[in-house]
Amino acid sequence: MHAAVVRSFDAPPRYETFQTPEPSGEQEIAVDVLAAGLHPRVRSGASGRHYTSTEALPLIPGVDGVGRSAAGQLMYFIAFDGALGTMAERAVIDRRRALALPDDADVPAIAAAMNPGMSSWVALRKRIRFEAGQKVLVLGATGNAGQMAVQIAKFLGAGHVVAAGRNAERLTGLASLGADETVSLTGEPEEVAEALGAAASDVDVVIDYLWGSATEQAIPALVRGRADRSKPLYWVEIGSMAGTTITLPSAALRAANLQLLGSGQGSVTTAEIVAELPGLADQITAGAFVVDPLPTPLSEVESAWNTPTAPGQRIVFTT
Repeated sequence: MHAAVVRSFDAPPRYETFQTPEPSGEQEIAVDVLAAGLHPRVRSGASGRHYTSTEALPLIPGVDGVGRSAAGQLMYFIAFDGALGTMAERAVIDRRRALALPDDADVPAIAAAMNPGMSSWVALRKRIRFEAGQKVLVLGATGNAGQMAVQIAKFLGAGHVVAAGRNAERLTGLASLGADETVSLTGEPEEVAEALGAAASDVDVVIDYLWGSATEQAIPALVRGRADRSKPLYWVEIGSMAGTTITLPSAALRAANLQLLGSGQGSVTTAEIVAELPGLADQITAGAFVVDPLPTPLSEVESAWNTPTAPGQRIVFTT
C-alpha cells in the first residue's frame, strides 16, 4: 500500500510504499481509508513531541479517519496507539474504537471536525458537570479546536461564551460562531490581563488550549476579578500551544475555588471517548457546526504538511 511515512522527526512524512497491515485480533478489521485529518495532535506525534510518543520510527501519522470496510460500511475510527496511524491507503481498526456512519455522511467534514471537536465535547460532557446557562472562556479560540469549542459550548447550552486568542482575523469571525465577547491576547501582558479580567472573571469554565505564559497571565486575572470567589472555576487544560509548563502562585488556589484538571488520553478512557462519538458525529453530519475541510491527495503529503491554511480550515488527506 501507499502511506505517509515518517522516518525522521525533523522532516515531513513522505509518500512511500509500506507493508499493508493485516488484522490479527478478534475485534480487528481492515478498512480502506478515505480521509484523515491533519490535526495538531498528528503534527506533534509525527515530530515526536506529543506526550504519548514512544519515539519509535518509522511511523505512519494520523490519529483518526474515515474508511470503508470490506462489507461496504462507512466508518469513523480512532487509530490504535502506536506507530501505524491513519494516513495510508489501508488501516487495521478495532471495532470498539469505530462508529458506523450513514452512507451520505460528509466524509471530509467528519475527518476534519471530529478530532478538534472531540476535545471540547468530551471536556464539557465528561470531565466536569457542565450545566446550561453557565459561562465559558475559550482560551486559544482562534485555532481550529478553539473555534469548534466556541460552537460546541453554545450548542451544549452555554449562556455566555468569551473567546480569547491572538489571530485578529479569526477573532473577528468568532461572533458569527457564537462568541458573545472576544479578547485579544496580543499586547502588553498587563493590558491583556486587564482585558481578560474584565470580560471573563465570572466564567464558570475555562477551556484552555494554550497553557504556558497565556495561562500564567489569565489565572491571576480571573481570580482577582471574581465577584464570588467561592463559586467553582473549572479550568480544563486541553492543549499547550503557548507552552508546556506554568508558574502558578499558591495564592491563586487559596483565594478562589479554582479547580485545575485536564482532558485528554488517560484522563478519559478510550471507551468513554468512543461513547461520545455518535452524538458529535450526528451534529457534524447535520451541519450544526461550521466546518471547512481542505481535501488534499495523500500523495501530496510532503509538500502539504507545512502549508498554511485559511482561518478555520483543516487539511484532510484523501486516498
